[in-house]
Amino acid sequence: MRKKQPKITTVILLHVTQEKAVSKLFHIQLKMLLGLEFSRKTLLTDVLAVFGLLILALCLLKLTWKCCRGFRQYVLSSLCQVNLRAYGQWAVVTGATSGIGKAYATELARRGLDIVLIGRSDERLQKVAKQIENKYGRKTHTIKVDFTEGASIYSTIAKELHDLEIGILVNNVGMICNDHFAYFLETSNHGEKITEIINCNILSVPQMTRLVLPRMVLRGRGLIINISSEMGLRPYPLVALYSATKIFVIYFSQCLQAEYKSVGITVQCVTPFMVSTNMTNNMKANLFVKSAPAFVYDALNTVGHSTFTSGCLSHALQSVAFSVLVPDWLRMSTFFIQWLRKIPNIEVCSKDVTQEEE
Repeated sequence: MRKKQPKITTVILLHVTQEKAVSKLFHIQLKMLLGLEFSRKTLLTDVLAVFGLLILALCLLKLTWKCCRGFRQYVLSSLCQVNLRAYGQWAVVTGATSGIGKAYATELARRGLDIVLIGRSDERLQKVAKQIENKYGRKTHTIKVDFTEGASIYSTIAKELHDLEIGILVNNVGMICNDHFAYFLETSNHGEKITEIINCNILSVPQMTRLVLPRMVLRGRGLIINISSEMGLRPYPLVALYSATKIFVIYFSQCLQAEYKSVGITVQCVTPFMVSTNMTNNMKANLFVKSAPAFVYDALNTVGHSTFTSGCLSHALQSVAFSVLVPDWLRMSTFFIQWLRKIPNIEVCSKDVTQEEE
């Protein structure tokens, strides 16, 4: 028995040695696996970090580009005004007897163009025409039509414009149907009002464009300014029909600009915020609310610098702020609509009020 003890001890020692080797190998493999896993996590973290930096850089680049465009559009434009007279002798303005329309007619005359005034009140047309002739010495021509009557009026307008070299068209005429925020079916005589609004706000834009665009294309120059609204940028419940008509103006303008920019035609869409006009009860002009003449002066300065504009820096900043503070989910919520519905009458317009954007 004593002679076998060394062999047993040797076996035990070999077994222990093997266990230590296996344990050491296991620890080595474990460390390798942990190291590999750590490397993978580190690599993933690095990739995510690089991706995040790229997104941040793109966002900063986009913000910088927008700021540069805004600076050019609303600041430099006042120093580098386009010669609007180069587009042609005459400018046509629809809804030209008050508000934004009258301001466009007056400012275009001041900048050297003869003016065709189109509206539904002959008395007010003659009054504005006389003011322009006396103050700026420009020729005027008036056309009395009611845009709510539909397609029948455009043959008359075509005859009146036939012999004129029209360089600029301002599609400004428009209307809204209620004097307060209201559900769609709450509009009085809504069947008639729907037709009138569509005729005035939608039909007038392509029909007037159809009358002047062919000769602009032949001359290789021309400017069409379509007045939309902040309410066309996003859906606005309680002014549903008006909001819908204004998005039509935006899309039509953008498509027309894409189609005809290659032949020298500029189509600009203007989306104003609050402007002091009859539509807004002639509220006092301030930092946020522009007077019609001041707004139009700034808006015309953007011609040649932008084909889609809020018109002035104040309105551009307000539009951004409004989109952040009143996002789509809130604006479209039942709670917000019911709260808005309780606001007293705002007397925004009636059939007799031409386009005087909010």
